[in-house]
Amino acid sequence: MALVIVGLGNPGKEYEKTRHNAGRLAVERVAKENGFDAFAFNKTANALVAKGVLEGENATLVLPETMMNASGKAVAAFVKTPKAAKHLLVLQDDLDLPLGTIKMVLGRGSGGHKGVESIMRAVKSKDFARIRIGISAAGKKNQAKKVQGEEKVIKHVIGAFRPAEEAVLKKALKKAAEAAALFASDGLEKAMQFANTRA
Repeated sequence: MALVIVGLGNPGKEYEKTRHNAGRLAVERVAKENGFDAFAFNKTANALVAKGVLEGENATLVLPETMMNASGKAVAAFVKTPKAAKHLLVLQDDLDLPLGTIKMVLGRGSGGHKGVESIMRAVKSKDFARIRIGISAAGKKNQAKKVQGEEKVIKHVIGAFRPAEEAVLKKALKKAAEAAALFASDGLEKAMQFANTRA
């Protein structure tokens, strides 16, 4: 069964380097590092799609070209049943994690992430793997120092990564891409172990 790997973000130049596009950036990295075909627009899915082989497994990489909260429409073109969702991996940004941290989860709630909620509705399941990529400042004990208030949250999420954050982000994206490759080669448990262990 081919894998479907989705990078969440908003389309368009103005969102390219924003925190909300961390998932999309990670999937672009997977494509680059593993010699995937170039991303091409798929009209049915309204998404940029690249096909290739990841660790010996056929994989389809999907970057929805809808706004974040309608991401499920693109995913539904590739994942038709809750059973097929077992071969789905979603990479997303996460306010609950500090920048530089990634966490892999399965079957968890959306944590208020609109893109993830949209996918859960579309595939009628929450039983799919996700790699959460931290985008908050680090607070005490490696916890995220969360931005409070809706307006500030929106500003933070669609704000661009600062130059000082980019090096930290790069490491996290590298780890996320490695976890996605492990998911393809060794399955969920090994990938989770790798993703959820602090370096």
